[in-house]
Amino acid sequence: MDYHNPVLLKETVDGLNIKEDGVYVDVTFGGGGHSREILARLGPNGKLYAFDQDLDALENKIDDERFTLINENFRYIKRFLRFYGVRKVDGILGDFGVSSHQFDVAERGFSTRFESKLDMRMDQKSALSAYQVVNEYEEKQLRDVLFNYGELRNSPKIARTIVSERKEGPIETSEHLKEVLKPFLPAAKEHKILAQIYQAIRIEVNQEIEALKEFLLQTEDLLNEEGRISLISYHSLEDRLVKRFIRSGMFEGEPEKDFYGNISVPFKKVGKLRVPSSEEIKKNNRARSAKLRIAEKL
Repeated sequence: MDYHNPVLLKETVDGLNIKEDGVYVDVTFGGGGHSREILARLGPNGKLYAFDQDLDALENKIDDERFTLINENFRYIKRFLRFYGVRKVDGILGDFGVSSHQFDVAERGFSTRFESKLDMRMDQKSALSAYQVVNEYEEKQLRDVLFNYGELRNSPKIARTIVSERKEGPIETSEHLKEVLKPFLPAAKEHKILAQIYQAIRIEVNQEIEALKEFLLQTEDLLNEEGRISLISYHSLEDRLVKRFIRSGMFEGEPEKDFYGNISVPFKKVGKLRVPSSEEIKKNNRARSAKLRIAEKL
């Protein structure tokens, strides 16, 4: 799997509790590692639908009559499954990280390691790229992106510096952006802070938080009773949303209680939080921040 090493492969697919004739969805197809494992456990009448908005992922399409790959963002899961006549499924898997392929192809602009144009689009057809965020967002917008998605306390100073620099001309490449950010990158923390800044811009470009919320809210209607979600997050913003949704079916506030103080929630969690073993992290360092949560529809 040169494209993307599937993280927590066995644990994530085990979490779906697969039925041989069930209908399943892999909403982050990537290199197809999780999808292939699901297909290996399905019988001849089982069905797997997969989503990926990245055109490069289409090269990994699996030749299997039980498999359908949909080149769309998973935030539209219900709409596109209905196009295929699917209204209910038995399980949904999601691995929300950036794929190894996206990090390793320099021109995609996801990695801090390479000189590249500012891009970071998971969907290459999207109009919004990192270039627009860095060069066209107002200072307050930029500050909010860096604070909300990068959790950077000095986001006002970083935003002000970027806006000041671009008055001299657009910031077009990753190296130019790094040069602008130098005052905020002490040697001991350079990679960590740069990763936070890149994460913030990437989340904004791809509307990752909005897409995740929209997706999660659709899972309740899509899943059959006792159907499961098996979801891997890589940073605290995503994991908090997934954890809170599983616990309460909401992202903010608390669910209403009935006369007896009971609350009605759509899911029950299955098992404890799962993280990769030290052996897996040795083989695939990008797995180190992965967190797997599994829940079952009530």
